[in-house]
Amino acid sequence: MIDVCSTIHSFNKTREPERLLMKYRNMRTSSFIFLRATCHLFYERVAADLHALSMPLTWCMGDMHLENFGSYKGDNRLAYFDLNDFDEAVLAPTCWDLIRFLTSILVGAKSLGINSADAKDLTKEFLFSYQTVLVSGKSRWVERETSTGLIRNLLTAVKLRQRSDFLDHRTVFKGDQRRIRIDGKKALAVTSKQREMVASFLKEFAQNQPDKKFFKPIDIARRIAGNGSLGVERYIILVQGKGSPNQNYLLDLKEAVPSSLAPYLNTPQLPWQSEAHRVVTIQKRMQAVSMAFLQPVTMKDKPFILRALQPSEDRVTLDGSVSTLEEVRKVIQVMGEIVASAQLRSSGRQGSANADELIEFAQGKEWMKPLLKLSQKCAKQVNEDWKTYSKAYDAGYFSTDRL
Repeated sequence: MIDVCSTIHSFNKTREPERLLMKYRNMRTSSFIFLRATCHLFYERVAADLHALSMPLTWCMGDMHLENFGSYKGDNRLAYFDLNDFDEAVLAPTCWDLIRFLTSILVGAKSLGINSADAKDLTKEFLFSYQTVLVSGKSRWVERETSTGLIRNLLTAVKLRQRSDFLDHRTVFKGDQRRIRIDGKKALAVTSKQREMVASFLKEFAQNQPDKKFFKPIDIARRIAGNGSLGVERYIILVQGKGSPNQNYLLDLKEAVPSSLAPYLNTPQLPWQSEAHRVVTIQKRMQAVSMAFLQPVTMKDKPFILRALQPSEDRVTLDGSVSTLEEVRKVIQVMGEIVASAQLRSSGRQGSANADELIEFAQGKEWMKPLLKLSQKCAKQVNEDWKTYSKAYDAGYFSTDRL
């Protein structure tokens, strides 16, 4: 029997209190946000059912849900729509990723502005799209020229956005120099100790880079982003880039922690050099093109992931108030194509099934039914757990004095 509240409290006990309280407040908002923030609880609940399914091993994103797809600038400076959060990534049977995504559609139905019947239809659409690409054996990628509808609109907006516009949104001027905008929504101030630590790291990091001046720090702040990772050590860094003020650059430095899936898997995992190496290696295998500056680093003997700062707004807005059901359906279909493509792209690597095995699996007729059935069970459990959490939150169980 799982005690929902004590499990959540125990998992988050080492998190930074200020951002952890934000996470707890967000989780109270809806069952969908609760799902996104409690990957560890989700897999603890469903692990036994997943072990009963026989499906090929693939490199899995781990925390696959509707909000973990988005656009980003690749290291080739082009914009792509792809999977974009690999903190929980592991080698696991493909059903581990699929079941979490299917559940996110069902739990997120209200946010999508659709009824439960339409949500169930969308879970089938996702699997059919996933199956079609997997059977083809050929991975695809989504960029502006190959996209349509809401995704094309998003990628066009990303392409047209100027770096100076993004900088103006996330920074303010003090004299003739930029400073990170400390707004309590996307950024918080750092302590002098944190500033010194990150600046020292950058100075050492820059010594091994072709353009050392590029990484000269101008300002540093704590980053507020996501839900599941709120409270882990994370920074926004404003660096010199190619010149001040409009050629400055924003970087994201995030602590890498163990995957929430690891305790529940019965498949051998690789002895990674660090948690950051795990995340970055799997991300580079699964994404069509890597994010700019993506690499594992170490700061004060702790693993971190360094990459270009990606705007949190660069996601398709799947909201029933602004998107039609048909528009949502097309996006879900593309997401199915992306998942299959990521698995094909990373197939046959260090224990994952090869392309022939994935094709043979996808050609089967019976593997979808148990996933669709299990996703409904999971969605019901998530909603029940959220109600339990909400009562405890309202009663003060997750207040400051318990952190």
